[in-house]
Amino acid sequence: MASLLNLFKSCRPFTPSFPRSHFTSPLRIQLPLRPGRLTQPRRSFTPLSSSSSHPSTNPTTNNGDSIPGVKELWLHNTMSRKKEVFKPKVDGQVGMYVCGVTAYDLSHIGHARVYVTFDVLFRYLKHLGYQVSYVRNFTDVDDKIIARANELGEDPISLSRRFCEEFNRDMEQLQCLDPSVEPRVSDHIPQIIDLINQILDNGYAYEVDGDVYFSVDKFPTYGKLSGRKLEDNRAGERVAVDTRKRHPADFALWKTAKEGEVFWESPWGRGRPGWHIECSAMSAAYLGYSFDIHGGGMDLVFPHHENEIAQSCAACDSSDISYWIHNGFVTVDSEKMSKSLGNFFTIRQVIELYHPLALRLFLMGTHYRSPINYSDFLLESASERVFYIYQTLHDCESVLGEKDSTFDNCSVPSDTLTSISTFRSEFVASMSDDLLTPVTLAAMSEPLKTINDLIHTRKGKKQPNREESLKALETSVREVLTILGLMPTSYSEVLEQLKEKALKRAGLKEEDVLERVKERTDARKNKEYERSDAIRKELANVGIALMDSPEGTTWRPAIPLALQEPSTTT
Repeated sequence: MASLLNLFKSCRPFTPSFPRSHFTSPLRIQLPLRPGRLTQPRRSFTPLSSSSSHPSTNPTTNNGDSIPGVKELWLHNTMSRKKEVFKPKVDGQVGMYVCGVTAYDLSHIGHARVYVTFDVLFRYLKHLGYQVSYVRNFTDVDDKIIARANELGEDPISLSRRFCEEFNRDMEQLQCLDPSVEPRVSDHIPQIIDLINQILDNGYAYEVDGDVYFSVDKFPTYGKLSGRKLEDNRAGERVAVDTRKRHPADFALWKTAKEGEVFWESPWGRGRPGWHIECSAMSAAYLGYSFDIHGGGMDLVFPHHENEIAQSCAACDSSDISYWIHNGFVTVDSEKMSKSLGNFFTIRQVIELYHPLALRLFLMGTHYRSPINYSDFLLESASERVFYIYQTLHDCESVLGEKDSTFDNCSVPSDTLTSISTFRSEFVASMSDDLLTPVTLAAMSEPLKTINDLIHTRKGKKQPNREESLKALETSVREVLTILGLMPTSYSEVLEQLKEKALKRAGLKEEDVLERVKERTDARKNKEYERSDAIRKELANVGIALMDSPEGTTWRPAIPLALQEPSTTT
């Protein structure tokens, strides 16, 4: 890998060390038409698809008219404290760096929220046709890692590598796409040392007894991201107390290794990088000193991202990140969930009882910048919702599977096309407005209701071109689920998994439920309605809902009565 020293001296864009094949001709999605144009019956249904042209801020037709339905993407920029139209530095290409985990333990759902948030952004940018270079690092050299390794009697790099692998398993469960590259600190020590040398050469840092500190008072705009002033950074508050520092807010770029700690040779002696310098070095190594999006949790605004800005600009005065994006916390009883506070639930703990896609939907059910309070009720609600979505689509798939004929897309009724166009317009409008995923998820209700009506109601079953409507509606919902990362490999498989999780939470086996169903059926036959109602309520209390039909009684997962609001149980 090329030296960062030469990069920053010339301030030229750095050539990434991973393949740039994703910078070939990007695609642009064919966005929805205006509902008003979908008034003619038997108009052709066109699935969401991609064209070969680059996306642009204001796409136009060949004669210069605006393309109907196309929305500008607006993102909230922490730096400007307002929403801004997204304009990439290079047409059709996006560079995005997201700060990854410090790998010393299993990740909690606060981490899940960060990476689901940026996975949604990654997916939506790709959907819009951008070729995205997504870099998400691993911190595998850190005080916490060293402390945990010493506690377990394990090599710190080996321990961190193990938890990096566990993290990736969690991300796979949550259907987060792999980033373009996942650099690790331990693999980029030469680049970090080069960067520190450049900062020293430019007069923004100083060495003390083998430690190297960044001098914050040499950087006049320090605090511009967080809005903090230097005088706010008192010693002992987020900054280490060290009388050798020239200013209490000065932070370490390089730390002298203590006895028994992992170390690397450097011009300042044996040591290891400070926390903040790693992301400046690795983002520059793969995206250059100037790129589009830098993201992470809100807790990283200060000091981590503030310090990154200072370091990168000190090394190269042309350093520039266009959009700083941060997600809100996951809270427990209105307090931030974190390992340090001991109030966290690991991703593994949650998906032991709830399906990973229910957790993903739970995290997307609140706008990414707002805090989201963890509760069993909200997870149960998300679980019930995904079951409804997949059951509806499974029923639709079953009806369509009974038909041997190929459906004519031109035969989709006009009211169905209008409904689909409205749904797509709501999808584009909400996602383009700073990723309003709660609105997107709510917009799915209407097409799902229409599918259920067409399948289960007498009126729906008599609708002309019913199968064509079902196919078009299922396709439109499936496409949005895919973009959001909520599409399962199989509807029937995920429904069984959701039922298994519900049984586990209820402390029951399926044969227990079926036995209670039989007892209830017998009670109804004997007109023992009080006993029948008691069995239904007993199961409902633990999240098992019974559904009666002419074909018999079946069950599905539901929000346990014990968790519901008092007003809903009366």
